Amino acid sequence: MIVIKSQAEIQKIGSAGRIVAEILEGLKSNIVAGMTTADVEAHVDSEILKRKAVAAFKGYRGYPSSICISLNAEVVHGIPSRSVKIRNGDLVSIDLGIILQGFYGDAAITIPIGNVSEEAAKLTAVTEQSLYAGIEKAIVGNRVSDISAAIQEHVESHGFNVVRAFVGHGIGRQLHEEPQVPNYGRPGQGVRLKEGMTLAIEPMVNAGTPDIVILHDGWTAVSADGSLSAHFEHTVAVTKNRPLVLTKL
Repeated sequence: MIVIKSQAEIQKIGSAGRIVAEILEGLKSNIVAGMTTADVEAHVDSEILKRKAVAAFKGYRGYPSSICISLNAEVVHGIPSRSVKIRNGDLVSIDLGIILQGFYGDAAITIPIGNVSEEAAKLTAVTEQSLYAGIEKAIVGNRVSDISAAIQEHVESHGFNVVRAFVGHGIGRQLHEEPQVPNYGRPGQGVRLKEGMTLAIEPMVNAGTPDIVILHDGWTAVSADGSLSAHFEHTVAVTKNRPLVLTKL
């Protein structure tokens, strides 16, 4: 069932979303080569606590950490570790969700560390651009697949591939609500968008094959051919006039 939110509920999701945006923005200057991925999680945990919020991912379906941090060929759901160090040239994708006053905010960014390859820089830019191409279609009267098709078209026009194994989703009092929001598909399909819907739109894009493999930890997804991957996400409200991004400063 799709839950239509009131203006007051959208504002509460926006309050949660602002915390996510603030923390992710801070990470852009706080993550440096030499840190472990566990160091990044510790920093995020302190920032969440400071804002009197709750980490949404920790314990969710058994996930052990408060952030997902995925490096290079890791697509999503990478688990923070004291033994994994971030290096110059890495792509670091961070997915963060928090709960504030019973509502969820969810967003993701990919941060290039130091001097990254030309391919890595292009992949990061194209993935972020594809997110905004999808958001532009999140308007009353469009259908879910209009978002999906816009993302896919932008990604593939630059020679990359969207990951099909994972999708965006509705969000609100639950982290994952209906409808699912794939990052590929033909326009004009699926649920019609209505005012008050709130969606987490999140393209994951591989430089090579769209296929993924899950590692032995049961969580970390990597590109099947070892190619680089990037991930961007925003929580968005469908309003009468325009898409309202709730996880952007």
